[in-house]
This record gives sequence, structure tokens and C-alpha cells, in this order.
Amino acid sequence: MARFVIATLGMVGALGLALWLGGLWTLLALLYITVFTFFLDRIAALAAPDRPDSEFPAGDGLAALLGLVHFPLLYAGVWAVAGAGGQSAAERVALFFALALFFGQVSNSNAHELIHRGSRRLHRLGVAVYCSLLFGHHVSAHLRVHHIHAATPQDPNSAPLGQSYYAFAPRAWIGSFRAGLRAETARRARTGKARGWHPYLTYAAGAALSLALAALVAGWAGLLALLGLAAYAQAQLLLSDYVQHYGLRRRARGAGRYEPVGPQHSWNAPHGFSSALTLNAPRHSDHHAHPARPYPGLELDRAEMPILPQSLPVMAVLALLPPVWRRLMDRRARRWQAETL
Repeated sequence: MARFVIATLGMVGALGLALWLGGLWTLLALLYITVFTFFLDRIAALAAPDRPDSEFPAGDGLAALLGLVHFPLLYAGVWAVAGAGGQSAAERVALFFALALFFGQVSNSNAHELIHRGSRRLHRLGVAVYCSLLFGHHVSAHLRVHHIHAATPQDPNSAPLGQSYYAFAPRAWIGSFRAGLRAETARRARTGKARGWHPYLTYAAGAALSLALAALVAGWAGLLALLGLAAYAQAQLLLSDYVQHYGLRRRARGAGRYEPVGPQHSWNAPHGFSSALTLNAPRHSDHHAHPARPYPGLELDRAEMPILPQSLPVMAVLALLPPVWRRLMDRRARRWQAETL
């Protein structure tokens, strides 16, 4: 459990110092989640096997702490990026990217863990984190659509072979919003709750509250800062979906049915530090096989699971360069598809 604590809370501490002291700390916070993470991923010892039997309770504790600390970091960040704290332009730019990378990689991964927990309090905390980033509908889209239809054409967040990230992103955002709404509405009709409070109203109210807090903190500049941070964080979540399912498809079994999701339907990465920082999000195949399994216990099998050639953050950057991405990934995706047919 120590590697998760050190990696995530180290970044929280760096951001806290950057917001409080400014200056060199803003650059160090940005370097922590970029250059430092890249080089630490080269140290194999950090990828040591986990011990799930002793880590699950602590895993929930860290997830709850990260969920709670997200909010002061977000609104203090809005205040600073908007210029209310008197930081220089260079400091504000460095803070923007450091914060947005944290929200997109750590807060997103942690909120993802929280919405899968059986505890109502933890689940609601995850919903609140997504709402604060104006992305509440992802909760319904992820739980009601993605985990059912991943690696099929019915999932807006599974990119087919040959599709660029730039074509995928708007399709995934709009498609997941609509698919999540349909799924929640249908579920409520089945359970006899069609006239009750709809989850999408919660997401809208949460987004409105987040925008109001940003305006209260720093006026119109605060609103713009929140919109920028949220957009960057959402783009990273979509990049993660794009990378982790690109070109992998489940076999059709007729009448709109598909084979069960398996280890071969998600891309994974074994890199230790970025995995610790993102709460084992790159161990994606095992998460789809066992959605309720807490992050410390997620496993990696290099023989049965597609493995990315670089860490997940590096692959997300390469996905922004479609010719490079396709040259690197299309052949690998075709090989895995051929082996599983």
C-alpha cells in the first residue's frame, strides 16, 4: 500500500506547496506528474506485486482521503489560476497544467474507484468529484453502459481500429451522455422509480454548484479557470478510454449479443509509478473482469492481457499524434484480434 500512498500524496503535497508558496514549487509540481513520473516508471522495483489481502481496508481509506482533498485543491486552484492570488503568468500556467493533470489522472482514477464501491458514502463522494469537474454523467455512462458494452460498437467509449482520438473524443462525450441517460431512464422504469429524482438532475445540480463556487471564489475569471481545468481533465479521461480499448473487439454471437468481456479486450501497462499514481488504472483488464475489486488487488498477466508498449500517460500523449499512434498500435491490435478469433 505504501507505493500508492507515497505516489498520490506526494503529488498532493507538491500541489499544496505550489498553491501556498508559488515560485519554484509550481514548476516542481508540474515536473512531478510529468518528468519525474516518466523516469520513476523505469524503476522496476516499484512494480512489485501487491498484497490485496492486507491492503483493501487501507485502499478505501486512501481513496476517501483523495476524494476529500480534491475539493480544496480544485477551488484553491481556480482561485490561483484565475489570478486572484497574485501569481505571475508563468506560475499560473504551470499551476494550470499541474492541477489539470492531477485532476485528469489522479482525481479521475480515484473517483472511478469510489463509484464502484459498495459503500453509499464512498459512491456519493465519487459522484461529487465527477460533478465538480462538470462530468457527472460519466458515472451513469461508465456503470450502466461501458461495463456492459465495452469493446463493442454499442459502447461510445471503445474506439474502433483506425479511429483517431480527435474523431473519438466528441463521439465518446456526446454518445456516453446520451447512452447513460437512456440506460438510467430505462433502469428507473424497470424498477418503478420513473417519477423519482433522476441521477442526471444530480449531475446537473452538482455542475451548477461547482460553477457557482468558482464564481464565488474568483468571479468570471474563476468560471473560466474551472471550465479550462474541467475540460483538460475530461480530455484526459477520454484519452484513457481511447488508449485502453483501442482496436479491441468482442466477437459477435448474433442478435446483438457478444462474447463475455475477457482479459484480451483491454490494454494494460505494468509501469510501477504511474500505476501507483493512478491507483492501478492501467491494470484495466482485471478491472473489467472484477469491477468491484479494489485497486490494490488488481492483477496483471502479461501472457493473456494486451500490454501497451509504453506507460499509460506516455501512450495518451502519443494518441494525440494519429500517424505515430497508428504506426505503433494498429499492428498490435490486429494481432490480438487475430489470436482471439
